[in-house]
Amino acid sequence: MSNKRKPILASGTIVPDYEPLFKYWELAKSKDKKLAEKATLRSEDFDAVLSYVSSKGIISLIDLLNYLENYMISRVDGQLAVRALKEIYGVMFEVEEARRRIARILAGWLIEACNLWGTLKLTGKSKE
Repeated sequence: MSNKRKPILASGTIVPDYEPLFKYWELAKSKDKKLAEKATLRSEDFDAVLSYVSSKGIISLIDLLNYLENYMISRVDGQLAVRALKEIYGVMFEVEEARRRIARILAGWLIEACNLWGTLKLTGKSKE
């Protein structure tokens, strides 16, 4: 496993690079601490994962990531996401794409945290 920075309860198995999220937090804290706090994991996020998985049964990782990305996106400020990604990658992203990328990192982090806590089991099996 690499020595890249990871937030608490992150393993790096779903999200290979958390630097965009760290940059987003840095920018958000300098603007308004509440913006940074919105883009963190909360206890209700874990409940949302369990509720969704319970209602669907066995689901693919991509389906869960897509669901959680949509669940998280409202908590991501578009302009901050654009700035964070520009500073990390040196490329401009459209606002909606930037929001989705940060939301996707949050979604992956939530799945990693659930897996580490044992509330969600990831397997290598795929649907036939």
